[in-house]
Amino acid sequence: MEKIRMNYTVKNNDFSDMGFVSGDVQEKLKSLGYSQEVIRKVSTALYQGEINMLIHAGGGQIEISIDNKCIIMILKDSGPGIENIDEALTDGYSTADDHARSLGFGEGMGFSSMKKYSDEMHIYSDAGVGTTLIMKVFVNENE
Repeated sequence: MEKIRMNYTVKNNDFSDMGFVSGDVQEKLKSLGYSQEVIRKVSTALYQGEINMLIHAGGGQIEISIDNKCIIMILKDSGPGIENIDEALTDGYSTADDHARSLGFGEGMGFSSMKKYSDEMHIYSDAGVGTTLIMKVFVNENE
């Protein structure tokens, strides 16, 4: 399979499109014949990343790379960055504002879900500059 690349922009505070990216990628993976397990892992991790990007960074860019061995999700933003990544990875820790919480978000489980549903996850962040999150889901070659 030739590598497939998909690019998206998550708009600043546009909650109306919440989940669009993960849904679109999910449909693409279905059309390519990936297993339900791979699709579930990718769409869940990506949805959580998409929410975090919207709530904490005001949007950003998402790049998806799909091939027969790995699905890579790169989320980049120019938000405030993460001052303490270890603390941010702690279950229940959240910096979500009241608006996000009123919509049912901000429970502090986003990074836990992303880590649980991706096979590899790396976070690079500079306070005041932004964050890059890279998640990978490896595909079983027998699928």
